[in-house]
Amino acid sequence: MAKFLIQVNHDGRAIACARAQRLFLATGSHYLTHADWGCRDGVHSAWIVVDLETREQARAVLPPADRPRARIVALSTFDEALAQHRGSASAGGERS
Repeated sequence: MAKFLIQVNHDGRAIACARAQRLFLATGSHYLTHADWGCRDGVHSAWIVVDLETREQARAVLPPADRPRARIVALSTFDEALAQHRGSASAGGERS
C-alpha cells in the first residue's frame, strides 16, 4: 500500500471557502472528515494523507469537481527517501 498526500486549493475569497465546504458536504466525501484546512492561516488549501494502492485511487477520494486541480504526491519515509537517493547517487549522479 502506498501513501499519498492530496492537496486541493481554492480561491481565498470567503465565498470560495464556503463553496469548497459546501461541495464537500454535498458529496459526502470521506475526504471531508479527514482533511486539514489552512484557511484560518490564509492558506486556502485542504490536505489529507491516505493509504491506497494507486494515485488514481487517491484522486477518486475527492469530489469530482476537485479532481482536475488536485495535487497528488506519493510520500515515503525518511529511510525510504535516503535509500532512494543513495541508490541514485551511486548510479552516477545526484538528484535534487
